[in-house]
This record gives sequence, structure tokens and C-alpha cells, in this order.
Amino acid sequence: MTYAPKYLSASTLTGDSVKNHQGESLGDLKDIMIDTSTGAIAYGVLSFGGVLGMGEKLFAVPWSALQVDGENKQLLLNVAKDRLKDAPGFDKDHWPNFADTTFATQVQNYYTR
Repeated sequence: MTYAPKYLSASTLTGDSVKNHQGESLGDLKDIMIDTSTGAIAYGVLSFGGVLGMGEKLFAVPWSALQVDGENKQLLLNVAKDRLKDAPGFDKDHWPNFADTTFATQVQNYYTR
């Protein structure tokens, strides 16, 4: 069980590393997407690969799939590194429509199966 503070600012989490339960680096948290109708965090945007922002792939990960590890100042995502490479992703210049129900279903299904 990891320690998770009850409240954190978005800027505290942005840039934190994301690892899986095997300790493999999956990238870092690039951004946090908030559902403005409910105020809930909908997605964490994970940045993976690339050098100095070039060639990196971004992934929308349902916030419910991420676990805050406050003790180690990182986020945990229960997915194998090789499986993440096949996750639905996008690049920094072509963000998806997060309100699109087809996109939301695709992402949710990918991380919950």
C-alpha cells in the first residue's frame, strides 16, 4: 500500500514519473484533464519516449487507472511497458477530443481489460 495525500495541486503532480508495479518507467505526467461539468479529473496525460519533447507519444490514461504514490513522489499505472506502446495515443500537435464518447470508451476499455 502506498501513501497518497488526500489533496495535491495539479502542479505538484505534473512532471512526476509514472511507473508500473514492476518498477519500469512508463514516462511522466504531462498534463491533467478536468471534466469541467463535474470538476472531476478525467484523464492524466502520460508522455512516453522521445528526446527533449521530439518524437514523444502522449497517452490519455483514465485517472482511475493511476495511483498516487506520495512516498516516492510518483504515479503508478498497472500496465506492462510493452503493452503501453500499443495504447491509443496522440502527438503534442494533435490532441484528441476528450469529450468524444468513442475516444473515451476506447481509452477506458484499453486500461480496464
